Amino acid sequence: MIYIFFIVIILALLVLSFYNKLKRLQVQIGASVQEIGNQLKRQANLIPNLVDSVKGYMKHEKGIFEDLTNARKSIDEAIVSQDNKKIDKAQELINKSISSLKVIMESNPEIQTSGLVNNLMDELRDTADKLMYARRTLIDLSADYNSAIITIPGVWIASALGFKTEKGLETPNSSEQIKVTDEEMKTPKVNL
Repeated sequence: MIYIFFIVIILALLVLSFYNKLKRLQVQIGASVQEIGNQLKRQANLIPNLVDSVKGYMKHEKGIFEDLTNARKSIDEAIVSQDNKKIDKAQELINKSISSLKVIMESNPEIQTSGLVNNLMDELRDTADKLMYARRTLIDLSADYNSAIITIPGVWIASALGFKTEKGLETPNSSEQIKVTDEEMKTPKVNL
């Protein structure tokens, strides 16, 4: 009888420990989503100010600034809504604007030597890196959480306690694996 009592206590402690682990991972996943929003907010606040500083050097390239402004507005809307799809769309707009800006920099040596433009490019790169890191953290935490609830003993305990898989970061190409087409493998050609 005493052995059964100790076995029940040990099992209860294991279940409690596993429950706490899953709850901790859920909190970390929520925090990583907030960090993505934080980095998008940083990007939305910082980049327009830097762009304003550089505008004097790039008057003839008006379109890129309109794209950046639209991207910033999209980021603000995504942060307010906390919608992963809107966050992804906002990131796509920023990445498109950054690509356009890089092409302009490379084709105009006068702009390329400007300290302000170099600072802008450094901040854009740094911001993109921070966003990538925040997204990677969310992906890793979601993978850890999902692995814990689909493996033994988690598959029994998690379902009994009502835990469900986390989607993680949704992208336009979300699936079991992302496939790269032949067209995407080709080197892009820039024609100005």
